[in-house]
Parts: sequence; structure tokens; C-alpha cells
Amino acid sequence: MIGGLPIGFAAPWVLLALMALPVIWFLLRAIPPAPVKRRFPGVILLLGLKDDDSVTDRTPWWLLLLRSLALAAVIIGLAGPLLNPTPPSKSDAPVLVLLDGSWGAAKNWRRQTAMVESLLDEAARQGRRAAILNLGTPEKPQFQPAASVKNRLPGVVPQPWQADAETYATVVEMLNEDAFDTIWMSDGLEGARRDDLLNALEARGSVRIVEDPLGVHGLAPTVFDDGVLTITAVRSRAEITETLTVQAHGLDPSGTPRILATVPVRFLSGETSASSELSLPAELRSRISRFSIMGQDSAGAVTLSDDTLKRREVALISGREDREGLELLSPLHYLRQALKPNADLIEGTLEDILPANPDVVVLADIAVLSPAEEKDVLEWVAQGGLLLRFAGPVMAASGLSVSEEDPLLPVRLRSGGRSVGGAMSWGEPKSVAPFPEGSPFFGLPVPDEVRVIAQVVAQPDPTLADRVIAELTDGTPMVTRKAIDQGQVVLFHVTANTEWSGLPLSGLFVQMLDRLAILSAVGVDDETRLSGLTWQPVQVLDGFGRSQEVHSLPGVEGDVLAKNALGPMLRPGLYQSGDKLVARNVLRADDTLEAAVWPLGTRSEGYRMAPVKDISGWFLAAALGIMMIDIFASLAVSGRLWGARVATVVLALVLMAPQADAQESRAIQDTREVALGHVLTGNDRIDQLAQDGLRGLSEVLFFRTSVEPSEPAPINLETDEISFYPFLFWPITPDQPIPSDEAYSKLNNYLRSGGMILFDTRDADVARFGAASPNGRKLQRIAASLDIPPLEPLPEDHVLTRTFYLLQDFPGRYASRDVWVEAAPADAEKIEGMPFRNLNDGVTPVVIGGNDWASAWAMDGRGNALYPVGRGRAGERQRELAFRFGVNLVMHVLTGNYKSDQVHVPALLDRLGQ
Repeated sequence: MIGGLPIGFAAPWVLLALMALPVIWFLLRAIPPAPVKRRFPGVILLLGLKDDDSVTDRTPWWLLLLRSLALAAVIIGLAGPLLNPTPPSKSDAPVLVLLDGSWGAAKNWRRQTAMVESLLDEAARQGRRAAILNLGTPEKPQFQPAASVKNRLPGVVPQPWQADAETYATVVEMLNEDAFDTIWMSDGLEGARRDDLLNALEARGSVRIVEDPLGVHGLAPTVFDDGVLTITAVRSRAEITETLTVQAHGLDPSGTPRILATVPVRFLSGETSASSELSLPAELRSRISRFSIMGQDSAGAVTLSDDTLKRREVALISGREDREGLELLSPLHYLRQALKPNADLIEGTLEDILPANPDVVVLADIAVLSPAEEKDVLEWVAQGGLLLRFAGPVMAASGLSVSEEDPLLPVRLRSGGRSVGGAMSWGEPKSVAPFPEGSPFFGLPVPDEVRVIAQVVAQPDPTLADRVIAELTDGTPMVTRKAIDQGQVVLFHVTANTEWSGLPLSGLFVQMLDRLAILSAVGVDDETRLSGLTWQPVQVLDGFGRSQEVHSLPGVEGDVLAKNALGPMLRPGLYQSGDKLVARNVLRADDTLEAAVWPLGTRSEGYRMAPVKDISGWFLAAALGIMMIDIFASLAVSGRLWGARVATVVLALVLMAPQADAQESRAIQDTREVALGHVLTGNDRIDQLAQDGLRGLSEVLFFRTSVEPSEPAPINLETDEISFYPFLFWPITPDQPIPSDEAYSKLNNYLRSGGMILFDTRDADVARFGAASPNGRKLQRIAASLDIPPLEPLPEDHVLTRTFYLLQDFPGRYASRDVWVEAAPADAEKIEGMPFRNLNDGVTPVVIGGNDWASAWAMDGRGNALYPVGRGRAGERQRELAFRFGVNLVMHVLTGNYKSDQVHVPALLDRLGQ
């Protein structure tokens, strides 16, 4: 800071040159020297004449001032002026930028990234090395020049999970013993064993904590109960009163994504949790796909909707046909009226209904099913269906489940039923008792007017108490249930009409049916119904809460989905098993957010509001402008301004010429000729190896084929256009950055438009291709967001084995056979008499292996091999096969599956000796 102004200098010692300005002023005033005056009589003859080319005898003061200002601007510009500078660090140790990298940091990710860029610029000006460590995807930090680390920053993104105790312990083991300073960009949330990592960092140098003082907000899963959605938000800090707006997103009837509803959630001071209720029609509620906090882009501020909110399909089946004029006596009449507002009703026979796989099947006074029907219903219930049965005269007289428990009834029954009120009974009608806590009806008010005059009675049993979910005031079971694998059977011991009770006439009947219909949906907290099934992810959230379609993630076991913490192998999102859909959100129903508590003495600060900005360009541009003014002013003073116009035009043309040449540089050159490209990894040694390898392959292509490649091009995925290059070589290193979203978009477009990428993990000597090495794991992370088709090991009849050379092995520096390409179509069959299958005309977009082909291809400027391959003549043969594989790759990407055409069969058969 200077005089309280937010301005500083990267090289303040350069400002000492300003002291020379007065000396320069006097020198300019003294040169040229003033003329000596002498009297000469003949001068009288010159009086009255005018000299068009008059020259002043001294430089005007204003022109001297202009030149001094230009010089001062140059000096100040070279001193590196900075806007909003930070105080210079007293340490020259390397800098570790530690990012929590969780969903809690996503809301402020742009501010956090801007501050990290500023910190890395500051480290670069001080000559300090730097490294970035993201706890979301931890890798051993490698200290490099700060400018190089800054280039990797776009690939660092937040993850939709938090670091756990195991992650902190792993990071502690990764740290070097050398001294370094740490800047910890915290997400503001408490973490288990975080203090262990903090102590390890403090043992190596100073630690600064940067976090948002306003805390973190999140959404708990939405609960649907009694036709009302309860939306609960949580926060980590409770100092202030604030109101959040929660939006319900979904598709309108035309299929367009819209905000279907909004609801405010108000936190009072001191509260870390707040709820609001939202009542929507069933049709609109079933369209909701997600809830989110407006203005907060993080996975924790989003909850996905699953089967628990959708409109249920309920099948109604009765044992008696409705008779005209007696609709009120129909066993299904009151069920229709109760369920119609909130469910889609299906009526018919079991044979017709079960293939439609409804959520609930209601059997009203149906006692006996045929063996085939009973088998089909049992299988349907076991897969997660809800069978809802109502008693009646037919069931009471059937003797069903008397001697032994019927598999489709929850309890054994006494024969004949029971009459507890009416003209033929001594007793009084019974009322319904309050519902116990374990019942799905718990909390529903029981109207006094609901009376039961008859019922079927459950036989006493040691497990009866566990199966009762509603009873009469005398303790007689009124509703019982039992589980069958993933499904349930529920029995109302009264009729579905008013013949045995007044329950169907009350609002309680509607509420009870609504709660039972919800039971047919599987929730992520229902561990019993999740276990035993494999759940396939169909949609996952990234750290910013954006939905992403997935095709390559493995399925998850039900108990893992219910119990395990989120991480790389279990991401928040929607999981499917059969026709069931379950949402695993970042926060669970009982989760709370705890603000991070740092030990006393730890230096903590908020995000820097104004980033450091280098304004040296402003001063240098001002100096250039002043110099241009000085040129015209000098010409005007000397009387030669008009003649300078032509020179000015010529000068402008000369200055513009290099610009025109620059615009035709690499991009134009690479479109005129075939050029091979390699993706920069940030590792100078590997990047140079890739450049040398492609140079060697280009030389071989030039001398052996009609392809004449130009110089290989290093590709920065963040800034360079890649559509000019038909072939990209991508060596994998453990510490290379993950591409940004924009880079992934370019890569996916490149792969879809016919480009090819050769991924080389360079680890076939130790791990072959897979995730058994750091390079293999890095490749998995890089490829996760790429649109890569199904792959298979390179088959013997693949066109790559014959595009130019006939090959069966594809070695590089290593000789593994594990090379993966796009899988052939399922209908690709080998025709009799043909040496290969009839494949399509596409080019495999990716080739993956670990044979370190660049080392085998690498040549210096004189064509000499740079790295040894194998031993003796066998090694040279291996290098030759590596070149041939490279030639086949390039010819394949340029010609497609041209060599799969039948026109080549005679020549290939002849060469194959068939």
C-alpha cells in the first residue's frame, strides 16, 4: 500500500530511476546549446522575409514535460504496479494450496478460484514454488513453478462428497517432510480427524485458513406425509436471521423443464434447521424431479425426488360384481373415492393387472385365489409390491387361514368372524384406539364417530403384536401386516364398504390409504427393502449440484447404498433396480451441518473481495501513447508535420504486417497439412517425450506412406482448438490436471466427429492396463466425463491389424498385448470364406494401452532413437513393430475401415497364405 491507496509494486527498486528525471530535464534543456547573439549589419537585408522552415532554438517546456511523463510511465510500468496488493510474505518456502474441494465449497468456487489464482500470481512474483492438493480427489503434491500450477487450476473442481477421516490420514502420509507454507481453502464444515492434518501442516510451516464467514446451507430429503411436502433446510452457522427460497423443478405437460413451485424457508437467529410445508396436487407433485436452494449451486443444496413423490398406480379387484342401483354397497366404491385424487386407478382381473406391475393391488373381500394366481401375486409382492386386502362376509365364511397361515395374509384367522354390535349382538360397537408409534398411521387423529360392528379376528400368536398396526379399543387387531421379501401384505379386518364399520365414511379412511400407498415406494433409509438388490446409477450429481447421465459407473449393493458414506464409488444421485427408483442425496434425514472449529491461534480469514491486478500494462500503454503524441508534437514544432503523414502511414503498415503473419500461424499451417498432436500433461519431461515420439512417427509416415505430416503440435486442452488434428496422443501421468468442463465439451465433440485419441498409461511393465497403478487410476478419472463407447480388447480381425501393415502384436517400449478399442457391433458376424468380420465404417474414437509407444517412436533431429527398446536385434524388431502400429493407427484414422471392404479380400487372403 502507498499512502493508504490500494497500490503496490512487484519491483519497487525500479522506482529509484524516477530520481533521474530532474537530471534528464536539465540535459534536455541544455541540448542543443542556445545560440550566441552577434550584431551583423547585413541582417537588415533579410528583414521582411519569411522562412517556412523555421527551427526553434530551445525545446519548449511543455514538450519536455511530455517526454518526462512518458519516461516516468515507463519506469512505473517496469516496477510492476499492482492494484489491491497483498503484504509481501516474509517466507520464501514453497506454498501448498489445500482445497477441501467438497460440495460445501461449490457455492463460493468462483471466488475461491479467483483468490487461488491471485495467491499463485503472488507466489510467482516472489519466485516461490507451489502445489495444489484437492481433498476431494487427493494426490501427492508436487511442487512446481507457480505459473505452471496455475495452468492446472481449471481442472480442479469440487466433488459432491466430503473428505472423511481415512482421507485426512492418507493425506498426512502423502506430505513431504520438507518445509512449506499452507493456505487452506476451507469449506467451513467440521471434519473427523481434521486436527491431525492441521498439526501435520503446522509442523512444516505456517498455515492460513480461508473460509466463508456466512457458513454453508443444505437441503434434507423432502418428506411427503398426509398430502403435504415438508421441506427442511439446514445451515452450519446460526448467528443471523435469514430466509432462503427453495424451488421445485420438473417438467411441465409439454416436457419443458420449469420451476413448478417455490417456498420460503425462514431461519431464526440461533436455529440451524428450518422447515416449510408445500401442498401440491398429486399430478403436479409427481412431476417434481428435484428441489434446490435458489442461488446456491452445490450438491448439498439439492435433493432429488424418487418414487416416494410420484403418483402411485393402484389396482382394485373385487370378488363381487356391482349391481345396478346398489353402488354404495360395492366393495370398491369408497376405495375409488378415497384413492382417485392421489393415485391412478386400474381395474380388472389379476391376470390382466399384474403384468402392468402396479404399485399397490387391493383385494376387496376376495378369499381364495387359484394356485396360479397365488403364485403370481406372491412373486409380485416379493419384488416390492404392496398387497392390500379387506375382509368381508366371503372371507369370514371361507375358513381361509384358519388351520395354517395363508401366505397372502399377515395372520391366522378365527373361523366365522366376530360381531360386536347390532341387533344380533349383546355388545356395543367398538371404536378405534390411538395408533402406536411404530404404526404407519401414527399421528393420525381418530374421529369419535368411527365404529366397528363386525370383523374377522386374528388368532393369538407370539408374533401377533409385531404385526398389528391398528387395533380397536378392546385390543382386537383391526389392521395387520407382514413383510414378504421386498414387499408387504396388509389386511384390514373390516370391509371396504360400510357393511361392517363406519370407517369408509370418515376422512381417516383416506389418510390411512394414502399412507399405505406411500409404503409401496422404497426409500434410501429403508435398508431392509434395499438389501439384496443391485442398484444401478442412472443419474448422479457433480459438486455444483448439476445432474449428469452416467453409463460407466458400476452397480451398488443395497446395503452399501443405504449405509455407506458418499465418495468416488458411491455418488449422490438416482439409483434404479428394476422399475424402482431411489434417490441418494448428499444429506440424509437426520444430518446436521457443523461449522468448522479451528484451534486457538490459527490464522483465519475470509475470501479476498478485490483480487490483485497487475496494472503495469496500463502505464506502458500510456507511455506508448505519450510517445506517439511526442512524435507529432516534435514534427509540429519543427514544421515537418505535413511531410510526416506518408511516413506515419508506412509505419502503420509495417506494424500491422507481423499481425497478419501471426494470425496465419499454427492453426492455418495445421489445416494445410496433416499434423499429429499430443496433449500437454504439465510434466516437461513427458511432454518432450511425446513431442519426440510423434516427430519420429511423422518421419516414418513421411518416408513409408503418402502421408506427409508437419511438425507435431503440443495441445493445451483449455486454450487450443483440437479439431485440426485427426490424431491425438495422450500420455497419462499421476499428477496431470483434470480437464475443465469446456475442455471436456471440446473433447467429446472431437470424439463424436471422427477424431482418435491414443491413451498411453505407460505402465504395462508393472500393471498392464487397468486401475492397479496411479496412471491407470488417473485415466479412469479423466475418462469418466468422456463420451467413450463400450470397449473390448483389440480382436485379431480388427481393421487396425491390416490398415497398412499386417500385425498381430502392438508393442511399444513394453510388449503387452492389452490394447483396447471400441467394441464391434453386436451383429458383426464373420461371413464364411471371409478372413474378418463385416464391420461398420467408423473409426474407433479411443485406443487405450500402456506400452509407452512414445519412447519407442522417439527420434532426435538426426533420426536417431532416443530411448532403448529391448535388447539387440529383438529390441530393434520390437521398435519396428511399434512404428508399424503407429502407421496403422494414423492410416486407420485417415481411411476408416476401408480395409474391411470385400474388394481387399483376394489380396489379403493371398498375403495371409489362405
